Amino acid sequence: MSEQSSSRSHTPSTEESPVWDPSHQGTGQPAAGWASGPAGGSGWAAGGVVFAGVLMLVHGLLAVFQGIAAIAGDDVYAQIDDYVYKINLTGWGWILLIVGAGAVATGAGLLKGAAWARAVGIALAALNLVLQFLFLPYAPVWSIVLIAIDVFVIWALAAYRPPRATARPA
Repeated sequence: MSEQSSSRSHTPSTEESPVWDPSHQGTGQPAAGWASGPAGGSGWAAGGVVFAGVLMLVHGLLAVFQGIAAIAGDDVYAQIDDYVYKINLTGWGWILLIVGAGAVATGAGLLKGAAWARAVGIALAALNLVLQFLFLPYAPVWSIVLIAIDVFVIWALAAYRPPRATARPA
């Protein structure tokens, strides 16, 4: 019995292969049975596109409501007397309403997997980032939160590489 146990400890069977396998050293390929990352890029970016779509959809709806509130009455937001980038609040309301409607459409496109939605989403998130920076005096905390969300959306849409469709033989 001791002869059998000593032979098992020195020669591993295929069922008990070691985690480190020198046969794969330097090949750049993972050992058999080890899964590699998703084909479309990092898992964060792939999941981030869906999350970015949801964020754009929700943010767009909130921007539409923010724009309506700004158009409806100037007493909703604080009055800013001396500001370099001062636009009257009704003008900001129309800008937010239009950008918000575009964000809703782009967020829906991202969730449906539309190819155009990634480029438009990056452009809209960048535009909204600048607009929120200019809107800082009116709603500082909200603007900073939306700037952070826009940075994430830009990263997620720029980092994701969708898997390419393979040509089928005819």
